[in-house]
Amino acid sequence: MKINDNVIAEMIEQARRDAPLETCGYLLGTDDTVTENYWMENIDHSAEHFSFAPKDQFAALKYARQKGLRILANWHSHPASPSRPSQEDLRLANDPNIRYAILSLADGHVVLNSFRILKGEVVEKEQHYPL
Repeated sequence: MKINDNVIAEMIEQARRDAPLETCGYLLGTDDTVTENYWMENIDHSAEHFSFAPKDQFAALKYARQKGLRILANWHSHPASPSRPSQEDLRLANDPNIRYAILSLADGHVVLNSFRILKGEVVEKEQHYPL
């Protein structure tokens, strides 16, 4: 999956703005290229986990359909931990058709990886930032 540079910049800005809480959203695009970040409220308001607001999920689906886009990934930030899925992330990753992206701000270093997760196991990892 390719994530356009402007989308990565927007994700970093969002994660920094919402820190120390986790932030989240969908990555939308066509084929295998992410062209838009769709912010969604983390209704858990937590620094250690997130849940999408259902109203935001429905709005994102509607928006994507109207624009001819697909949800390629869901993403969230890890303000103080590495860019890798936690046990909870693995347990909750139940859609084998999308990737799961995690943007870490740990120790002042931005790292963005995405993962394909099947049956609670990482089966593929891609690094998107830094390259």
